[in-house]
Amino acid sequence: MFWVLLLLLAWAFAGVACTRLCLAAVRSADLDTDGIPTDREHDLTLYEAAFLSGGPARVADVTMVSMARQRRLLLAHTGWATVVDPRGRDDMERSVIGAIGPEGQSRIAPVRAAAAGTEAVRRLADGLVRSGLAVPDGARTTVADGVRQVRAAALAVCALALAALLMPAQTGMPRFLVTLWFALPLTLTLSCLAIARVEAHPYSRWASPAGQRLLGALPRRPAGDGDERSFLTSVAVRGVRAVGEPELRAAFAHRDQPRGE
Repeated sequence: MFWVLLLLLAWAFAGVACTRLCLAAVRSADLDTDGIPTDREHDLTLYEAAFLSGGPARVADVTMVSMARQRRLLLAHTGWATVVDPRGRDDMERSVIGAIGPEGQSRIAPVRAAAAGTEAVRRLADGLVRSGLAVPDGARTTVADGVRQVRAAALAVCALALAALLMPAQTGMPRFLVTLWFALPLTLTLSCLAIARVEAHPYSRWASPAGQRLLGALPRRPAGDGDERSFLTSVAVRGVRAVGEPELRAAFAHRDQPRGE
């Protein structure tokens, strides 16, 4: 009867994950209706769109891409950032330059991490929370997190079911009945994922429902087309994968590699 213990464990994984997803969905709905006054006429700036799409790290990315496009920051395909113009035009640019350091050159990874944690980014986040466009820190367990947990629970149920089926038969219980018992928690997780897909997609860890609507209203041109604003907006919303320049993409692709040219 050891398979029964595995079944109980499968139900525990499925139940806890689905409960967390439901609670996250309720909190997300509350953000759209209660408490926080939403600025529905707000026009998103480039940095605000970046934060709502990918958080502090995305703000750092779009700042570096913007400076690189203006030839004020050199992003080498080897993963190094070099300051060309040390005069930042706003707080975000000054944060990036400060993160690079007095030598004027640094790996992209530590620059990205340091710039994402600066006071300028925190002020940006606080302003978006006050406007009702970003998820407060205390509610940062969002639908996106809940969906990931339910997906993990579904995989755990499958693994436990496989373990139960591979065990030597200890009772007269047919294996297909064991499979049916494990199909119940698996059905629960898959149903929750399907409902979340219909009701809450796209999932966002940073943007509130109102923020997601503003993001959805932004122009969706390819990053290589149109004016500079459209290019940077695409990078803010989609990340550096939207960059059409191979050398610039390569610079960010190397950002997690250790030093050692």
